[in-house]
Amino acid sequence: MKKNQLRFLRRILYLLLLVPSILYAQSPSTISGTVKDKTSGNPLPGVSVSVKGTTQGAVSSNSGSFQVKTTHAFPLTLVFSYVGYKTEERTVSSAADINLEMSSTEILGLEVVVAASRVQESILKSPVSIEKLDSRAIRNSPAPTFYDALANLKGVEMSTQSLTFKSVNTRGFNANGNTRVLQLTDGMDNQAPGLNFSVGNIVGISELDMDNVELIPGAASALYGPNALNGIVLLNSKNPFQYQGLSANVKSGIMNDGGRTSATTGYYDVAVRYAKAFNNKFAFKLNFGYIKADDWQAHDRRDQSLANGHTLADGTRANNEGYNGVNVYGDELAQNMTSAMNQQAAVPTSQLSQTLAAVAAQLGNTVTPGQILAAAMPGLANGYVTRTGYDESAVADYNTKNMKFNAAFHYKIHDNLEALIQGSYGSGTTVYTGADRYAIKNFKMGQYKAELRGSNFYVRLYTTQERSGDSYAIGTLASGINEAWKTSQVWYQQYFGTYTTQSVGAFAQAYGAALQGGATPAQALAAGQTAVNNNRGVFANSARSIADQGRFMPGSPEFNAAADKVKSKPIPGDATGVGAKFMDKTNLYQAEFMYNFKDLVKFAEILVGGNYRVYELNSEKTLFAVDDNGNEFRVKEYGGYVQAMKNILNEHVKLTGSLRYDKNQNFKGQFSPRLSAVYTFLESHNIRASYQTGFRIPTNQDQYIDLLTPQARLIGGLPFLRERYHLNTGPLYTLESVQAGHPTQYTFRDFEPEKIRAWELGYKGLFAQKVLVDAYVYTNNFKNFNGPQILVQPTSTGQNIFSVPVSLDKDIKSWGWALGIDYSLPQNFAVGGNISYNELETKDLGSFLPMYNTPKVRYNLYVGNRNIAKSNIGFNVTWRWQDQFVWQSTFVSNAVNVANQGVIPAYGTLDAQASKFFPKAKTTVKLGGANILNRSYVQSWGNPTVGSQWYVSLGYNL
Repeated sequence: MKKNQLRFLRRILYLLLLVPSILYAQSPSTISGTVKDKTSGNPLPGVSVSVKGTTQGAVSSNSGSFQVKTTHAFPLTLVFSYVGYKTEERTVSSAADINLEMSSTEILGLEVVVAASRVQESILKSPVSIEKLDSRAIRNSPAPTFYDALANLKGVEMSTQSLTFKSVNTRGFNANGNTRVLQLTDGMDNQAPGLNFSVGNIVGISELDMDNVELIPGAASALYGPNALNGIVLLNSKNPFQYQGLSANVKSGIMNDGGRTSATTGYYDVAVRYAKAFNNKFAFKLNFGYIKADDWQAHDRRDQSLANGHTLADGTRANNEGYNGVNVYGDELAQNMTSAMNQQAAVPTSQLSQTLAAVAAQLGNTVTPGQILAAAMPGLANGYVTRTGYDESAVADYNTKNMKFNAAFHYKIHDNLEALIQGSYGSGTTVYTGADRYAIKNFKMGQYKAELRGSNFYVRLYTTQERSGDSYAIGTLASGINEAWKTSQVWYQQYFGTYTTQSVGAFAQAYGAALQGGATPAQALAAGQTAVNNNRGVFANSARSIADQGRFMPGSPEFNAAADKVKSKPIPGDATGVGAKFMDKTNLYQAEFMYNFKDLVKFAEILVGGNYRVYELNSEKTLFAVDDNGNEFRVKEYGGYVQAMKNILNEHVKLTGSLRYDKNQNFKGQFSPRLSAVYTFLESHNIRASYQTGFRIPTNQDQYIDLLTPQARLIGGLPFLRERYHLNTGPLYTLESVQAGHPTQYTFRDFEPEKIRAWELGYKGLFAQKVLVDAYVYTNNFKNFNGPQILVQPTSTGQNIFSVPVSLDKDIKSWGWALGIDYSLPQNFAVGGNISYNELETKDLGSFLPMYNTPKVRYNLYVGNRNIAKSNIGFNVTWRWQDQFVWQSTFVSNAVNVANQGVIPAYGTLDAQASKFFPKAKTTVKLGGANILNRSYVQSWGNPTVGSQWYVSLGYNL
């Protein structure tokens, strides 16, 4: 199979190399000129000058001069574009010099976007909601990175798992490692193939090379295929023809949170970019970036067991023997001491039975062995015990770092044809929250593509290569260390034995003393029970102290040796011990194309496109299931789409319709239609309406995972895995019904792709060229919603807990609205804000966990000025707030999930920056901070606490 794929890729590359045969043999003309700022008269370097409708163009030099060589016949149109300036067009009838003055503008409503329809169009006339960050907005943002700045966009939520790993979401169902939002980097799906989600921007575009970000909230499957269910993020890098020269940025600062091992630590961020073009024919660029810091730490020690009558608020290791700390590991699995002792006592030959009989005899057989044990043991509901765990700081790797390298080589074959090859490589150490917390250590991923593109088409071929490096599961590591110094079997025997011996002894002493004092057996029994109850804490402390003898302490040589051994052994381990190493070497291969018939068909603009994708799963048999031959699976997908756009009624109405078909080898084919209309009135006011459908093919993990975690065994939803663990036969109950005391048999339905039908009505308009208003309301209807079902399988020795992705047999509905206002004030001042509201209908969901994970209300406010009184001093201040909400996930304990108690508190945070630009040195100094009020917050359950982050940066030629 692999040979066939490589042969296919070679054929595509061969075809790309044949294309130069269509090169025109036409003499070029040269158009020269200069570009200046209309107000100051200063030359403008870096202005993009392109021949409209072609890929030909040039970039103005430091003196503002440019030369465009073209084979295009006169007359032609030159397009002058520069971030922060109004785009100008100039018709040229001969190769004469052109002198142009460009006007600075706040560009409200003037942005051009591509993501919404896969063609260039005004952001005002986009048929769906769309947000955009251009390079100027990125430079002016107070956020430490452009990726952090996404949180300031309307309707966007973030989930911070590490300084270098944040997940983006819109319109509900937020997640760590979000598989419902598609992230494309220069057209390439940026997901880690084995994980099926983007690892933040670890393998992406550096801030120096970032041209713009476009974000579509909501369904986008009609054009972008599977997984663009809740939105799509397009990261577009700078073209080396347009952005040339050397750029560099050095940023350093401090991070502070009082709950960390060291509250205040430094961080460093360095980036360099170099690009060069030769005769507007060949160009290349090189990028390098490196970040290093002591990471944010997860230090939530609340008790999420809800065991032995305790709550999140009052449970601690000191008062609850069944304690399970949120960010404490190795303490997840509980055993019920009362149940275990009752089972031993039921065996007449057991040591416990004989001991109880002997005590009863010493007391004159006035009390039975069963009465003695019942008095000595806590009630069945209060008898849970867990092992002593380790804080996350003892077992995680917080030495976060990220190195990125990118190179691209572009060759213009002729006016409308460009070939390029590009490679991006990233490595780093970060932390991810899934069913466990994972130390993603020395993770590596590369993306490599070859592309041929013209003004109306592209053919793209790329591959993504993922290598998990030394990554490991943090909770599994802690459990493995515990097992290394003393197995759980021995530990629980010692604990139960010590507790029982002391409690039975205390009972016997109090009972006997009462009898000697003249009490009746019933009165003596009450006295014995009181004595035991008054000393249960003493018994528990003594039992834990004895069972914990020999425990490896964090930082000790024994601890480090055990940790190294567990971290080096793949999950789940072997007969010699537990393994925590996360193995993933999955690869992705994709070929895709798009063609616009605008030059052939005039009555409408018609697009067609398609793609073919192959996943090669490779976890070295640790994460993914294997087939009957012991091999991991290959997964194939393909899809295609067609779109037609038509302007009618004197271009006051734009109609768009599209249809896409996708097929995954494990599921039926999926059709995704989209219809939209945009009505334009008074030139700059637009009303849009759209009906969209989307779908999400279950991720590779949802299909094939087979992993034992401290909470449960995670298995994929495909039928063969249910059969492998006999879930289709015999008793199987929902966890909720078992905990309620009324076990209910669970029956599986077909596992299918998740589908969405979305309606949106919106308005975007510009008032007096100063006030931009964007508003929308939407409704989503999900069918076959995929989510985890926690199931209990009784066994002869206890029970097995499974977490299985299933398709809900009921529709899930959500709705919301958002409003954004941006106001351009005199003297370059700008103020604005946005607010979003999202709500889920929760009725009739039963025990199903929808994992909506989204605050109802979220808003952002900002004020700024990029150049105060032409002093080259700028500033920006942003306030962000969201209300509290409930978080559900496979990391949250089953008890908290079922009780719906995973509340994420409301928080607000203030970011600010001030900058000074020195034109002659082409240097910018920037001082800023995120969360400068130092109000620490978390964004999802079990994730790190985020404190304040201050920085100063020095940038050259930004």
